[in-house]
Amino acid sequence: MWSRYPRRPGLVACGVEELRRRRREREAALRKARREQQLVSKRLLREEAPEEAGGECAAAVLGEAEVQQFLRLAQRGTEEKEREKALVSLRQGLQHPETQQIFIRLEGSMRTLVGLLTSNRALLQLEAARCLHELSHSEQSAVAEACLPATSYLLTYLSGHSSDFIELCLYTLGNLIVESEVVRRQLLPQGIVPALAACIQSPHVAVLEALGYALSQLLQAKEAPEKIIPSILDSLLPQHMLRLMQPGPKLNPGVAVEFAWCLHYIICSQVNNTLLITHGALSTLGMLLLDLAGAVQRTEEAGLELLACPVLRCLSNLLTEVAVEAMGGQMQLKDERIVAALFILFQFFLQKQPSLLPEGLWLLNNLTANNPTLCTSLLSLDLIEPLLQLLPLSNVVSVLVLTVLCNVAEKGPAYCRQLWPGPLLSCLLNTLALSDTEVVGQSLELLQLLFLYRPEAVQAFLQQSGLQALERHQEEAQLQDRVHALQQIALHG
Repeated sequence: MWSRYPRRPGLVACGVEELRRRRREREAALRKARREQQLVSKRLLREEAPEEAGGECAAAVLGEAEVQQFLRLAQRGTEEKEREKALVSLRQGLQHPETQQIFIRLEGSMRTLVGLLTSNRALLQLEAARCLHELSHSEQSAVAEACLPATSYLLTYLSGHSSDFIELCLYTLGNLIVESEVVRRQLLPQGIVPALAACIQSPHVAVLEALGYALSQLLQAKEAPEKIIPSILDSLLPQHMLRLMQPGPKLNPGVAVEFAWCLHYIICSQVNNTLLITHGALSTLGMLLLDLAGAVQRTEEAGLELLACPVLRCLSNLLTEVAVEAMGGQMQLKDERIVAALFILFQFFLQKQPSLLPEGLWLLNNLTANNPTLCTSLLSLDLIEPLLQLLPLSNVVSVLVLTVLCNVAEKGPAYCRQLWPGPLLSCLLNTLALSDTEVVGQSLELLQLLFLYRPEAVQAFLQQSGLQALERHQEEAQLQDRVHALQQIALHG
């Protein structure tokens, strides 16, 4: 029995410090391990005319002769309506990869299309831009590179007056950017960053959404940290992005989603996150998280999870920055409302999007790792049991839940007194019965903290056949040291 073996304060203190050191190393690795960056995609704008939607002009694959004919009619037709109709037919044909390949192989085809794009006929310009948009949606990099002659004009038109045309140009550029490094190499010296920065003050929501999409595609380029993100951080884009993510009646969810992902990619690059913190990124994201928690309680509206995911990732990654504590940034997230908001979102995710639970738990882990105030909030708001209820959901969720509980237990005897007695010990015995090494390892770490700070827990552990649970894992190489340490504590104190 534990009471028969007097504690030796020096050894226990040493054990606590060693445990803390190991936890710090693993915690640092875990907190920075989830920088999942890529969300590469392409988007297609198609607003069919009524007769097209009715199926009378169903798109078909075009042969070389038909492509040539439509281009000739578009360029030299006697009436503007006839020229526009030829471009519509060409655009419909370009929905097929086979027609796209024919088009880019045909000599002079892109030159003709660019000529129509730069004509002084608005309807012809629009249809030519739609043809380029169809080409930009291709999965073939050769098709994207064939559009290179048009890119400088697409950039120029971003400063135009038609919001619909600007939106189309932005989505087309976004599609081209993600497909080809050659395209990006041409667009950067042409001034794509200043052109995008100029668009962010547009009063049109559709333009802002398209801008966010194009910018997010640019930010995912492999060369972005060295060649793109520094110039974006030197522009006014970050401040305006954060402005458009401010909670309030003017917040547009679609716009906020696009710019939240942009912010995520910038933060993941770690080029200069201190600058974002200086601009108030933590405060804005924290308030947005509170706003999201309120929104999921008020409405069943679909799509809130689309914003929750990048917001959670942005906050989690920013909290791993040394600058957060150095600049007092973490003070902005010490309000217990942030913890309550997370648990509201957990309930929402359970019902609507369980795959987002690890994102929320990852943030809770980063919040509680070095923050006794928020660990206290978990206890004072009686959130330990709701947290334990998440354990059976998956191994990934289990590891994160156990890590959060370790963050709480590590804060010392006063915190462990509130963790035990209670359901924690029986939950740990259940997790020790699992075969996943990571889950078991995290359970052993939590047990060790509990034994060090709450010696009474050892007797309860022994009474519940705890030693047999440990014996199951004593042959596993990754767990042997921790299993042996716990066996020694349980048997000898």
